[in-house]
Amino acid sequence: MNILIIEDEKPAARLLQRKVEKLGLQVNTMLHSVEEAIVWFQNNTHPDLIFLDIQLSDGLSFEIFEYFDKAQQHIKSAVIFTTAYDEYALRAFKLNSIDYLLKPIDEEDLEVAVNKFKARTQSQNISLDFEAIKRMLVNPVEKEYKKRFSVKIGQQLKVISIDEVECFYSENKGTYIHTLDNRDYLIDSTLEVVEAEINPKEFYRVSRKFIVPLKAVKEIQVYSNSRLKIILPTYKDDEVIVARERVGDFKEWIG
Repeated sequence: MNILIIEDEKPAARLLQRKVEKLGLQVNTMLHSVEEAIVWFQNNTHPDLIFLDIQLSDGLSFEIFEYFDKAQQHIKSAVIFTTAYDEYALRAFKLNSIDYLLKPIDEEDLEVAVNKFKARTQSQNISLDFEAIKRMLVNPVEKEYKKRFSVKIGQQLKVISIDEVECFYSENKGTYIHTLDNRDYLIDSTLEVVEAEINPKEFYRVSRKFIVPLKAVKEIQVYSNSRLKIILPTYKDDEVIVARERVGDFKEWIG
């Protein structure tokens, strides 16, 4: 079985690959742009299944299918969308019998989508109305990420700008913001929720306990067991360690 991932960001593609392969499917190829995908499809047998990010670095992934439709060389692969778009847009996918996964991808949702694909007969042709989907995404814009957090201090609320954040961390079942002026604030959230709300190009979850912004990384040190240690400007309460399984993706993230 031939599985293809077309995902804008390489770390996200590798993370999805690992999750997919845990479910018994082997990912053969990973692509990251419309142009790269068109060249690949011109020279390779079309895959059985595509995990398809909507917004790629050089345009919408629908352009890949439009290119081959115009050339009368239709892509008949099954498609599971991986998208950061809100639920209202995803209604169009359901109407066209399209499986989709809303980012950040939940492993249980991924397993359900893969099982749907496995249940299909290999001989079944996949017919997708990409124009209908595009009409639901007229003038698509980049996802709006959270710009500020409100925290309660006594009987007052304080607003903390995302630019003030040195790191997010969890401790004793609470989630905290540590700011660049060396203050800590308890927030009514979890790291999982925070991770989904902030820009992944600017913030990275280095471990189960910490999310750090690239701009706050003062120094990176080699640590034991193939891990990395991050030095932040003011946070000193605990060591900020990049988990071993995240080191590769972290290196890609920092460029």
